[in-house]
Amino acid sequence: MAAIGFAVFDTAIGACAVAWGERGIVSMQLPEGDPASLRERMRRRHGDAMESAPPPPVQRVIDGVVALLDGQAVDLSAVPLDMAQVPEFNRRVYEIAQRIPPGRTLTYGEIAAQLGDPGLARAVGQALGRNPFAPVVPCHRVLAAGGRPGGFSARGGVTTKLRMLEIEKARIGDAAAPGLFDDLG
Repeated sequence: MAAIGFAVFDTAIGACAVAWGERGIVSMQLPEGDPASLRERMRRRHGDAMESAPPPPVQRVIDGVVALLDGQAVDLSAVPLDMAQVPEFNRRVYEIAQRIPPGRTLTYGEIAAQLGDPGLARAVGQALGRNPFAPVVPCHRVLAAGGRPGGFSARGGVTTKLRMLEIEKARIGDAAAPGLFDDLG
């Protein structure tokens, strides 16, 4: 097995982490409380992963995530993800979710429909709950029916999801429609 490296980096919502291997990004991690907890989580998840300086392609991903979480509309849809250990269904869900642009949202049902079976909405939610690539696979941009936030497995739960959507000035459906937070004054 190829060596996996990881790095911890600061963002507007706290310290995040990225792990990489020869085929791309292996995982991302949203804030975990403190950097030491984040490092421990990355080591548990990736066994003998070594913390190291990211190579230039990974640094570009880090820079993109930092900019995104700072409110810039950064497109991370082309970031190469190593999904070798990801189940096929989850992979298909992540590929659709990765294409959701900043500030826009889809519902679990809309992703299920794109997969060819609207009845898979719950399975889509479960797959996104196991998303190892947030925010590159922006599961925070996937909502429950009727624009409800649904769940979020990152630390802080739905509060973190809503904060990330607020940073992006997210809109539901039509880009001309009011944003989620436009009426909060």
